[in-house]
Amino acid sequence: MAYMCQTKKKAMAPQIKAVLKKYGMKGTVAVYNHSSLVVNLKEGALDLIGAANKYNKMMEKIRSWGRYYEITDNFQVNPYHCEDNMNEIGETEIANFYKELLAAMHGVGSGYANHNNSDIMTDYFDVGWYVDINVGQWNNGYKVV
Repeated sequence: MAYMCQTKKKAMAPQIKAVLKKYGMKGTVAVYNHSSLVVNLKEGALDLIGAANKYNKMMEKIRSWGRYYEITDNFQVNPYHCEDNMNEIGETEIANFYKELLAAMHGVGSGYANHNNSDIMTDYFDVGWYVDINVGQWNNGYKVV
């Protein structure tokens, strides 16, 4: 069962903050619903929204269905494919940022380690905790500095 507490968050926060500082990003770390570790990115040197729009435009041309909707000020990152998606459009710095941020959020460098023993074929989900990355928020958009 997924479980995240303030003790684990405090142990992982220094590694997460180090990644944010390395890439010139500002954000907060939080726990949501005792099951998710959340990083809310407020501003930074990386144009995450521009890269997400670039990827979405590329995917609209490839797919014969769906419509491209421009992201204007906030979105939630897909933690399972963000690194690959950014590499596909040539944004290697953003891909490296996501890779290092997710590693820190999964406990690398702290006394905790996340696990994923899920088996979706049998509808069995077993993770240590979930991770969420929010770029901006509904009431306060992400700013490129």
